[in-house]
Amino acid sequence: MSDDKPVESAVRQKLTEALKPQYLDIINESYMHNVPKGSESHFKVVIVSSAFENVKRLQKHQLVHQAIQEELDNKIHALSIVAKTPAEWEVSQDVGKSPPCRGGAGL
Repeated sequence: MSDDKPVESAVRQKLTEALKPQYLDIINESYMHNVPKGSESHFKVVIVSSAFENVKRLQKHQLVHQAIQEELDNKIHALSIVAKTPAEWEVSQDVGKSPPCRGGAGL
């Protein structure tokens, strides 16, 4: 694991082992929030895996959560997930733009 990005590295390793993705991008979006520089608290995960075949969207998210539960419980404050099958990814690689931080108070 990378010492300068331990949370990102742990997430990458665990998702790779659990879901064998054909494509995986882990985007640290912490800089978009009111957190100290270098924080690893807000992430977007884009994952394409055959493990998602015939699985509903909620179940795809649950599979991701299960793989990185320790990080969610202890390190990650916010997680955005784009989980697709290879066929879905072939149709559209759009992952959407993350919204701006609203300060944590819904303002």
